[in-house]
Amino acid sequence: MTRVAAVDCGTNSIRLLVADADPRTGELTDLDRRMTIVRLGQDVDRTGRLAPEALERTFDACRVYARIIEEHGAERLRFVATSASRDAENRGEFVRGVLDILGVEPEVVTGDQEAEFSFTGATRELAGRDDLATPYLVVDIGGGSTEFVVGTEHARAARSVDIGCVRMTERHLVRDGVVTDPPTAEQVAAMRADIEAALDLAEETVPLREARTLVGLAGSVTTIAAIALDLQEYDSERIHHSRISLERVREITEWLLRSTHAERAAIGSMHPGRVDVIGAGALVLLSIMERTGAREVVVSEHDILDGIAFQVAEAAEAGQGG
Repeated sequence: MTRVAAVDCGTNSIRLLVADADPRTGELTDLDRRMTIVRLGQDVDRTGRLAPEALERTFDACRVYARIIEEHGAERLRFVATSASRDAENRGEFVRGVLDILGVEPEVVTGDQEAEFSFTGATRELAGRDDLATPYLVVDIGGGSTEFVVGTEHARAARSVDIGCVRMTERHLVRDGVVTDPPTAEQVAAMRADIEAALDLAEETVPLREARTLVGLAGSVTTIAAIALDLQEYDSERIHHSRISLERVREITEWLLRSTHAERAAIGSMHPGRVDVIGAGALVLLSIMERTGAREVVVSEHDILDGIAFQVAEAAEAGQGG
C-alpha cells in the first residue's frame, strides 16, 4: 500500500482524496474524501480570466487541504486542474498560488486526460459484474465541461466538450447578473440546443450509442441520485452504484427547471453551492440519456479522484517521481 493524496480542481468545486492504494489489486482505502464549492470558473466563460475572489476561495480550500494531507502523512500528492484553469488567461496566478500552498504545481490536464482518469476511477471496481454489460460509457458532468469516454477494461475513445453545469447556467440562465428563477421556456430551449450541438461534437469521436452501460459521475449526477432516492441528507454509500431510470431523471429535471431557488435549496441532500446550477447539470444528463438510448444511469461516487490516486500509486510502485 502507498498513502497518496489526489486533488481535483474543477470549475465549480475542489476535491481531495487521501487514501491507501494498492495498484496491483485495485484496492483503494479512503482516509479522507471531501469537496469544497469554490466556483473557480466564476465568469470565465464571459471574461476569459479567473476572478480574484474565485482564486482566493480556491486558495483558502488549498490551505485546509494542505493541513489534512500533512496530518495523514501522504507520501505523494498529485494536483490536477481541469476546465476553468485551462481556459483562463491568468492561469499563471493560479499555478503560483497552488505551488506556494501545497508545494506541487497543478497539472492543467487536457480533456482527454481528464476523461482517462475518470474512466479508471469509475470502472475499476465494476469489472466482472454480470449485471452490467460492456462497453461502458462514462460521463463526467463537471462545472465547465463534460467528459465522455467509452471502453471496457481501458478507455477506447474519449472527448471533452464545453457543456458543464456552471458554463450552461452562466451562458443561458443568467440575466443582469442574476440566475433566472425559474428559467423561461426560451432559456431552457436555447440551453438544450447548445447541449445537443455539443453532443454532436462528442459523437464525432466517441461512439456514444455503442455503450451498453451508462456510468454517471460528479456532483450533478450524484445530487440527482440523492433526489431520486428521496434522501433527507446526502448519503454517499447509498448513492454509490445506485441505478436511476431515464423516467426518474426526466421527472427530476423537469421539476428542477420549473422550481424556484427556495424550493431547490429546501432539498436536504442539496449542497448549497449546487442550488443555482443543478437544473443545467440535470438537463445535460437527461440529454445524454436520450441521445444514447440509456434506460438507466449507474451512479458512481468514484471518479477522477480515484483515477488520479491509482496513477500516483502506480507511479510510486514503478519508482517514478511525483
